[in-house]
Amino acid sequence: MSIAPDMPPRRPTLVRRLGWLSDTAYDADDECVAIGERHFGERFLDEYGEMRAFRDLRPALFSAVHPLLDHDHADVRDAALLTAIPLAEHPLLASHRGVLVDHAHRLLATSTDRYNRDRALDALKAWGHDTGDLENADDIAARERHARLVAERASWTGGYTEDPPF
Repeated sequence: MSIAPDMPPRRPTLVRRLGWLSDTAYDADDECVAIGERHFGERFLDEYGEMRAFRDLRPALFSAVHPLLDHDHADVRDAALLTAIPLAEHPLLASHRGVLVDHAHRLLATSTDRYNRDRALDALKAWGHDTGDLENADDIAARERHARLVAERASWTGGYTEDPPF
């Protein structure tokens, strides 16, 4: 059975599972908690037990993901890094961020995947690292494009010249 040339190759199950865990970890990261607290009050995590439980599991999840940072396949290593980054927000895992910085540098030296590069660059910036030497022309263009979109959204009035009729 051959794969049609226009069909993307299937991603290994491990990479897909790490992607799911990464997405879940980002959905429960400190930024999401801050947004929840801004909208629902300081007791947001008290009211959202599932998120609190997931956040409490971050050290255990990190210990399962950590060995995959040195996996033989680059896709697995990259997926493990993107999963480990939001997990490492847990205070008990702060000491592991140095190792993640090294892996982020490796990813940025080898990957052209826009999503992966953005996640690695964002993590490095959040941890106080200068990323100027790590960014390529595509990274700079993407950052500038994002800044323009944010500015456009901030200035957008909704397209109405008067209040809508509802």
